[in-house]
Amino acid sequence: MSSDHRPPRRFYGRRHGRRLRAGRERLLQELLPKLQIALPEGPLSLPDLFPADRAAYWLEIGFGGGEHLSAQAKAHPSVGFIGCEPFINGVARLLTDIDQEDLSNIRLFTDDARLLMDRLDEAVISRAFVLFPDPWPKKRHADRRFINRENLDTLSRIMRDGAELRFASDEMGYIRWTLKQVRGHPDFEWTAETGQDWKGRPDDWPPTRYEGKALAAGRSCIYLRFRRRIRTNVEHCG
Repeated sequence: MSSDHRPPRRFYGRRHGRRLRAGRERLLQELLPKLQIALPEGPLSLPDLFPADRAAYWLEIGFGGGEHLSAQAKAHPSVGFIGCEPFINGVARLLTDIDQEDLSNIRLFTDDARLLMDRLDEAVISRAFVLFPDPWPKKRHADRRFINRENLDTLSRIMRDGAELRFASDEMGYIRWTLKQVRGHPDFEWTAETGQDWKGRPDDWPPTRYEGKALAAGRSCIYLRFRRRIRTNVEHCG
C-alpha cells in the first residue's frame, strides 16, 4: 500500500446525471450496499471482498455504463472484478446488468479510483482497463487526464508482473498523450507488433456504449495494450 503523503487531489468528473427511474433507484438502495467497497484504514484485501477464492483480480477505472465490465465478468466467472465509477447513473445501469445476470464476481467503488488504488497492496491486479476516459482535449486541462506519471506509478505498483493495461479512446490527442506517457514509463511496454494490433478491438474486448456512439458518428477508435514489465531485484529491494 502506498504510504506517501500526497497533497489533496481534485476530482473533475460528474457524479450525477438525470433523475433515475424507480427500478434503478431501488437497486442503488438495495443492491449497491452489498457490492460497495468501503476503504479500510490500512491495506484493502481483495480476497476479503468476495465469498469465494478468485483466480485473479481485474480493475476497470471509469466503467461508464458498465457494458464492458459486465460482459467481462460474465465471460470470466473465476475472476474478481473491481469497478470504479463515481457517476451514479452509470453505476445504476451496471447494477441492472448485475441483477439480471446474477453476477457475483463484481465489486464497486463509487468514488475517485485513485483513493482505492492507494489502498491496494503491491502486485495484486492482473489486468487493468481505462476505456474511453474523459479526454480533456484543451491543452490547459491536460493535467486532468487519468493517464499521467503519478497514476502510472500507482498502476505499476499494484499490477502483477506481466499484467496487461488496456486503454481505448476516439480522441487522437489523448491517444498520442497516452503513448508518450506509458511508453516513457520504465515499467510498461507497448505490445503492438502491427497496425492491426491497435486499430481493431480484440475479440476478448467487449464493446462499450460510448464506443458504439463514436463509431456511428464516423470517429475511429484506437485500442492500446501495454504490459507491466517483470520486476527487477532493485525494484523489490527499493
